[in-house]
Amino acid sequence: MKYKIFSYLTVFLSLATVMTSCVDNEDLIQVDPNNESVQTFWKTDQHAIEGINAAYGSLLTDGTYMRSTPLMLDAKADDTRSNSPWGSMYNLGRFNSNVSDPSIYGWGYETYYQGIYRCNQVLTNVPNIEMDATLKNRVLGQAYFLRGLYLFHAVNLFKNVPIPLDVEIFHPQKSQAEGWEQVIADFKAAAELLPASYDNVSGLDAGQKGRATKGAALGYLGKAYLFTKDFENAKLTFKKVIDLGVYSLVSNYRDNFTDTNENNSESVFEVQFSREAGGVDLGWGGIPASGWGKTSARAITYAPRDFGWTDAQPTWVLFNEFHDELTIDGQLDPRLDATIFYNKPGGMKLYGQDFATFYAKSPSDLNDIFCRKYQNSDGNYANEMDWRSGINERLLRYADILMMYAECLNETGDTQGAYTYIQIVRDRVGLPNLATAKPGLGQAGMREQIGHERFLEFPLEGHRFDDIRRWGWLQDNAKLKWLQARDAEFNSYVNGREYYPIPQLEKDNNPGTVQNDSY
Repeated sequence: MKYKIFSYLTVFLSLATVMTSCVDNEDLIQVDPNNESVQTFWKTDQHAIEGINAAYGSLLTDGTYMRSTPLMLDAKADDTRSNSPWGSMYNLGRFNSNVSDPSIYGWGYETYYQGIYRCNQVLTNVPNIEMDATLKNRVLGQAYFLRGLYLFHAVNLFKNVPIPLDVEIFHPQKSQAEGWEQVIADFKAAAELLPASYDNVSGLDAGQKGRATKGAALGYLGKAYLFTKDFENAKLTFKKVIDLGVYSLVSNYRDNFTDTNENNSESVFEVQFSREAGGVDLGWGGIPASGWGKTSARAITYAPRDFGWTDAQPTWVLFNEFHDELTIDGQLDPRLDATIFYNKPGGMKLYGQDFATFYAKSPSDLNDIFCRKYQNSDGNYANEMDWRSGINERLLRYADILMMYAECLNETGDTQGAYTYIQIVRDRVGLPNLATAKPGLGQAGMREQIGHERFLEFPLEGHRFDDIRRWGWLQDNAKLKWLQARDAEFNSYVNGREYYPIPQLEKDNNPGTVQNDSY
């Protein structure tokens, strides 16, 4: 049974004004006894835990991993397509988000800064609490990690953004380089303070899974180095994660995308959702309400036709690339069936239904393909129409650590060493030894191979477009034409639109903010 870290913190001062001639001014200020105030909060270790739990809470709302952030990460890549009737969602993947309509991307931006603000409250107030020093360090480490994570998304998706390090309201826009510098600093601080796990600690967080760990901080630190092309530091950092000795690949690839075997040995960091925790209302954003559950709308958003909204689908180029190489037993790559629903010869079940039978009267759907990752489709639910998925979102898997480490080895001159770590990932799904199948790859050839390997290991997980952007493919005419041939959505790409626009509300409220190029 996974632990839940969903307690929320609401801190505000209520003012009651009673107009009488015999009341002193100081008597007019009243504190609502039903709510903690800034004067009474931040006093105990319980307050520290509640404060950091509130910072985790910003991962659960519509702007982040309840729905919008997976779409923002997936939509522009060549593994995903959208024919959503909702224009805002349809345009995400066509590089055409509207500056005047902040739907989806604007909600993400808003929630990243909500999370950053909550982290800054913890970092400002917890150092002054008299409490166990080791617990305090863990709380502060989690605050640094989460601030780094929210800022990572803001810098990665919006380029030049404010970098708040205190609880003031307004902060000037900074350069992307300054943003990455702070992301790296936060993950470094987190790695110094966080434990490898919570199994052997004492205190209010003892044994709780889902909290940020040293491995998570190091993993994202390495990722930040990689995204800024500091391959040497990225390589050293990923090796530290490997050397922790606490992670390994699960034998069943699909276990990474269902509500069984969550927080497993492959999970470096995942967002905790649950159908059992809290109420039944979806948490759209803002201050939490008592009826909010802790569930995700990702499943219904990506669900197959008639089982959800089908706002996102895999591309045919992804489906076809899974057929490029057979396993050592002569079978199709098993990741295909874990990733995509399709009219499979011999049959395929979805939500207890046979694919071919269910879509028999709809030839367009019968001959289409749909997302299977993160679907509650193994027979326990009839569909996703209640919008309430309890599947944890796996943000960082050990497979990604191994693949990023292999990439760093290749970029720092050890192409032969890259084979070893790529093969660990291939071995899980029974693919042939790459050193035998493609021996003697040079650095450029290995780069291409890593692109292929990552495409098939991480589709529909929010990594592909990050890879395309950081590899510079959009600025390479040959690569851009290749992408356009694979995915027609790239035909509407123009330089600068690899980033989302700065929301107009941010520009209005923060004078001097400069809009991203081409918007």
